[in-house]
Amino acid sequence: MTDAVRLEDVSFAYGETPALRDVSLTIESGEFLGLIGPNGSGKTTLLSVMLGLIEPDSGSVELFGDPIDSFDDGHRIGYVSQKSTEKGTAMPVTVEEVVEMGRYAHVGSGRLRAEDRDAVQAAMERVNITDLADRQVSSLSGGQQQRAFIARALASDADLLALDEPTVGVDADSRDRFYGLLDELNDEGITIVLIEHDIGVVTDRASRIACLNTELYHHGDPESFHESDALERAYGSTGQVVGHHH
Repeated sequence: MTDAVRLEDVSFAYGETPALRDVSLTIESGEFLGLIGPNGSGKTTLLSVMLGLIEPDSGSVELFGDPIDSFDDGHRIGYVSQKSTEKGTAMPVTVEEVVEMGRYAHVGSGRLRAEDRDAVQAAMERVNITDLADRQVSSLSGGQQQRAFIARALASDADLLALDEPTVGVDADSRDRFYGLLDELNDEGITIVLIEHDIGVVTDRASRIACLNTELYHHGDPESFHESDALERAYGSTGQVVGHHH
């Protein structure tokens, strides 16, 4: 099976300030990777490099076996950015219209076909927001907005779902349901890359952990992460893991 993401010796700097230094990382298809590190550690930058949103200063990036600069299957990538909810509050569109955006890569400048509308309906049903179809996105709670953005990714037939701190500002119950949904999607074979500030959530949910602070301190399963000194090295004395079992 082709790896979903492969990074080799990736470095990136903002001016004179290094954000990533010689990061090599492989994400297997179907993996649930939790990406953790302190604020300003380069997590969002690394995710942006993975998805081709920014070009590294050095090193190579592949998506599903293709070099990032020749990868043209953008519909296979679903990205829920840290600012998605903030943007959602300003979008004068309905939930159904947001989810329909996920089909644009399939239809180009044409009109949505019956199969496209079926995919939109199936995606909304999958994340349980069918009853919100006609609601303005700006009127939804943070958790409901995030489900709408995930439905958009599902409607595009995404194989990789990348999420950057998706539950900031979301209440605890909605957050638990949200992560339950991610578990289900991963069980169905969707590759997930999750940036989350709550280390306990990541170590409880993810199958692999990448611990970053400009350089990569650990990439492995949660058990080996707990046994390593990566947390202390990346966070200093402030890092601790608290389990969240529900």
